[in-house]
Amino acid sequence: MHTKKAAAVALAAALGVTSLAACSTEDLREAAGKSGEPVPKTVTLVSHDSFNASEEVLAEFTKQTGLTVKVLKAGDAGEAVNKEILTKGSPQGDVFFGVDNTLLSRAVDNGIFETYEAKGLDRVPDTFELDERVTPIDTGDICVNYDKKYFADRKLAPPQSFDDLAKPEYKDLLVVENPERSSPGLGFLLGTIAKYGDDGWQDYWSKLKANGVKTVDSWELAYNQEFSGSAGGKEAKGDRPLVVSYASSPPVEVLYAEPQPKEAPTGVSTGTCFRQIEFAGLLKGAKNPEGGKALIDFLVSKKFQEDMPLQMFVNPVAEDAVLPELFTRHGVVVEKPETMAPEKIAEKREAWIQQWSSLLK
Repeated sequence: MHTKKAAAVALAAALGVTSLAACSTEDLREAAGKSGEPVPKTVTLVSHDSFNASEEVLAEFTKQTGLTVKVLKAGDAGEAVNKEILTKGSPQGDVFFGVDNTLLSRAVDNGIFETYEAKGLDRVPDTFELDERVTPIDTGDICVNYDKKYFADRKLAPPQSFDDLAKPEYKDLLVVENPERSSPGLGFLLGTIAKYGDDGWQDYWSKLKANGVKTVDSWELAYNQEFSGSAGGKEAKGDRPLVVSYASSPPVEVLYAEPQPKEAPTGVSTGTCFRQIEFAGLLKGAKNPEGGKALIDFLVSKKFQEDMPLQMFVNPVAEDAVLPELFTRHGVVVEKPETMAPEKIAEKREAWIQQWSSLLK
């Protein structure tokens, strides 16, 4: 997902004050006292580069627990997960945030998480709870975004489906992320596999290749440098009016524009979407496990859940969280995103990525 700055050039609440389910300072002192260790002053959150939260919201966590959150950003989601696997048992931090349903099996099968049931999880629909070792935090849809001005100037209708992307009128217009390195890229690949099946997706990608699809390593490169519809794209003179991003990308183009336009300059091709769920987990071998548990509780709290839409441009999973008006007005609701069972992703992900890589070379 997006950092606030990255979202500003890329891609939506009142922040309800609520009592937190996190551990109190006294709870943490008691836990530390029993272990004979000094009372910790920080808890370290390891995440992808797109994690962001309001200073006042993190300050609320500190007020409740006495702990300061240290955020350690470790690259794209796939890169960050791989780093934790390599340091299994001696993790870089206490909590990992940002592993999604496309990468979940890789993380849990490698045993990097301790099982923990977060306080407040009863406010989250069961459909988001895919594994007891991790806690669902947010959800979003990976979709193709389009530059409205580009298509309006040419009186060309923007594509609205996977099939459309392979049509001649959209030749050399699409940029996607490499699924070997990028979470959105992997989500888009899985969306095409869900759409066309095990026997049809490779033929579909052959058509995209023949139609001039461009592949780059990260979302930041694709959206900020290659895409013509983002602020970053304009600065870098990006010339691709179609990019794999998120259904929640358009609100950011409004939020950070000066002056703010009445309508988002980018749109979403709603027939190209794949549903993503992001999780947080307590890292095995964490130096401050009690603080880690408190932080996971906080990530599910109404306070943090309502902060996320305008920080990382994702949807909260808590049913009592309220979305900001800008997010609902300029964002897109995807009624029927493509989905895939985590078990199938776990079984075939690596083979699919290898096959994709061979196809696109």
